[in-house]
Amino acid sequence: MSTLKLHIVAFDVPFPPDYGGAIDVFYKVKKLSEAGVDIYLHCPVYGDRKPAAALEALCKQVWYYPRRTGIRGLSLTWPYMVYSRKHPDLLRNLLKVDAPVFFDGLSTTGFLSAPALQDRLKILRPQNVEQDYYRQLAKREKHLLKRIYYELEALLIRRYESRLSAANAFFTVAQHDHEFFKKMYPAAEHEYLPSFQPYDEIATLQGNGDFILYHGNLALAENREAALFLLQKVFPFIDFPCVVAGRHPDEELIKIAGALPHCRLVANPGMEEMEQLIAGAQIHVLPTFQNTGLKLKLLHALFKGRHIVVNPEMVHGTGLEEACRVCEHADSFIATIQSLARLPVNKDLLEKRKSVLMRDYDNRRNANRIVTYLRQKSL
Repeated sequence: MSTLKLHIVAFDVPFPPDYGGAIDVFYKVKKLSEAGVDIYLHCPVYGDRKPAAALEALCKQVWYYPRRTGIRGLSLTWPYMVYSRKHPDLLRNLLKVDAPVFFDGLSTTGFLSAPALQDRLKILRPQNVEQDYYRQLAKREKHLLKRIYYELEALLIRRYESRLSAANAFFTVAQHDHEFFKKMYPAAEHEYLPSFQPYDEIATLQGNGDFILYHGNLALAENREAALFLLQKVFPFIDFPCVVAGRHPDEELIKIAGALPHCRLVANPGMEEMEQLIAGAQIHVLPTFQNTGLKLKLLHALFKGRHIVVNPEMVHGTGLEEACRVCEHADSFIATIQSLARLPVNKDLLEKRKSVLMRDYDNRRNANRIVTYLRQKSL
């Protein structure tokens, strides 16, 4: 049987896999590589993400491209998220190896409709319905210029979406997104393929933990809003240690957390420290007020954490509500947390969780679904 080859165009350097999107990309690359696929990975480089030997060990070849950030990445007709990543060397390198192209997120699709790729098999993996995501960000953003940017980006994405019809297939992350793209692009093939994540089996410790945990990238407006909700409306009424952990908290979050004697904020934890926090928590409290895509922190907590308390928006379109306690308002969060604060996690709970998770979130099976699709199309 011939070796399968696959280009994967990433939206960021997916190592270290320390936030949601990077986790999905990294473990998808890892599992496909273990399944015998030759991966040709393409990564924009910006911020503090750098070329990584760990990626090169998994891939046949990795190319890196500088992202045009700031004013250089702006266009009157293209979304910034796409245009800033549209490096001419990317197309040249895609043409060097005749293989299907897996565009990992709308932001990677600058060359999806390029005439030079007309005869290639092209798979798009939307992480969100991006126009909705940016519209919701705009509603929550207090800074005027940022709000204007989000609104303009949502408008440009909506206009840009006609170009996505060049994709042969859509492998969507969340069930509600799957239905949206299936309706929008009926000529393409559609697969619901949930996110890849770090675990092949549940690694939750039984017994009790020592604190309640909320974690996320605190620089993102949706995560900051969730953290503020907990710090102002839930944690003050909980008689149990509380921890908020994540990247780049602002001064307001630090101040509010510091004012609660039983609460601490862990800023910019490393991967090892974050793993220890997730494993050590008694309860993961994970609300969100933006029901777009799939929140990878939920999967992380389900595979390694103890009790999971969420709101309906967090589990929307995931099929994971059976594995969580779902609360709709602050009072129900408080009551549920109090009921779980000293309740040990036992084998029965973990067996139920395993049956829910393994329905859709089995890394090996999902990698094999991609492999099977590629082989069918290569016949």
